[in-house]
Amino acid sequence: MESLSCVSCPFFVTHHQPYPFAGQLSTTRARLRSALKVNATSLVVPLLPFNINEVLVPSESKILHLYEARYLALLEEALVRKKLFVYFVLDPISISEYATEASFAARCGCLVLIENVERLDIGALVSIRGVGRVKIVKFFQADPFLKGEVIPMQDTTSASPSDVSSKVLSVKEAVYSLNSLEIKLKAPKEAVMQTYVLNSLQWAEKQPSLDCDEAFIPSLAERVSFAAFQPVSGSTQSELVKLQQEKLKAMDLRDTKQRLNNSLEFVEGSISMLAAKLAIQALEMQ
Repeated sequence: MESLSCVSCPFFVTHHQPYPFAGQLSTTRARLRSALKVNATSLVVPLLPFNINEVLVPSESKILHLYEARYLALLEEALVRKKLFVYFVLDPISISEYATEASFAARCGCLVLIENVERLDIGALVSIRGVGRVKIVKFFQADPFLKGEVIPMQDTTSASPSDVSSKVLSVKEAVYSLNSLEIKLKAPKEAVMQTYVLNSLQWAEKQPSLDCDEAFIPSLAERVSFAAFQPVSGSTQSELVKLQQEKLKAMDLRDTKQRLNNSLEFVEGSISMLAAKLAIQALEMQ
């Protein structure tokens, strides 16, 4: 569960400069609020930034604990805007060696759907699901939370449909194998029939039903290509760092087949890792 506060998003607290967007661009508040024409295939939604090591990919689920007033205001806005907002990460950049304040670029924008909200005495637990990649093209406000216009980003691939379908099948089979191993690795009291990776895959296999332009919904193959990039039981810190690197790479790729290849390689690596841990576990139980 992700607690969203000044710890997880220091940008809001330690810096008061204008927010970055659309690849290394800063602007004044007056320009942020200027009247700008919205494209037909775009959405105007709340924007929620995170650190670079907290990438969310399409098909991934996450629970956020929102409790600051600005984030709760963002939640209420998103709930009336078709339960949608954009999750993105802030990538530190260097504009000038003489700069006295940190600068960031918006990266890895992901349109998310609010699946559930549990109200608490302090804040709310918000279950979200990544839907598809987006690009932030304009800002409309900065306070009390970010809001902007986004457009969809989808893959283009030269691979034949049969090649892509074959890769999709291979990834799905590998994910089910990984899920079986991961369940075996868990202690009986923790045992569940579904892991993070299987949860993502099963969501990806269904056609999402959203109240927005269909261009924001990735193809089946593209959705499946992201599903494998999930943490597995017993991951070390270095393995979690590698996962974040793979997520960044996956979000930047525009070729479905290549991402499917990367997904398959990542899952096969996770299978080998879990198989080794299961072997050690069996020896320890003797």
